[in-house]
Amino acid sequence: MNGLSILFCAIIIIGTFLAMEGVAWFSHKYIMHGFLWTWHRSHHRVHTHTFERNDLFAVVFSIPAMTLMVMSTTLFHSVYVFSIGIGIICYGIFYFVFHDVIVHQRIKWLPKKRGSYLQRMIHAHYIHHSKHTKENCEAFGFLYAPKKFEPKKFVLKKERTETQ
Repeated sequence: MNGLSILFCAIIIIGTFLAMEGVAWFSHKYIMHGFLWTWHRSHHRVHTHTFERNDLFAVVFSIPAMTLMVMSTTLFHSVYVFSIGIGIICYGIFYFVFHDVIVHQRIKWLPKKRGSYLQRMIHAHYIHHSKHTKENCEAFGFLYAPKKFEPKKFVLKKERTETQ
């Protein structure tokens, strides 16, 4: 692989990663808060168990990434198709760290420094979870939140049950 191919793969990975935020926003608003609310509802209810039905979405979203990666090595023999799969996987990793670890405290770890961007993202997700129904929710993004979600006073919730 030459330098230009590596650069193009990097661009594809980054582009796919960025595009996944749109896919996630759309899926969250219209699928999770739509016809698959029966899965997602578990995520909006306060509970103490480790897993929730909503975790099935992680499996569903991993299928296209894994399929692309396997097909790129067996059928297409294309590093570019493989790069799309890597971009989806990278988004999934960022989603897991931000959403499940930092916001919902499914694993106890908090970053020591929380800049205004991270505070706005966390605050937007808290606003989203202030509703326990599928209707009238806002802030469907996972890694992007508009300035309107900038908190006046940021308070980090340290217990998982506080964030649901």
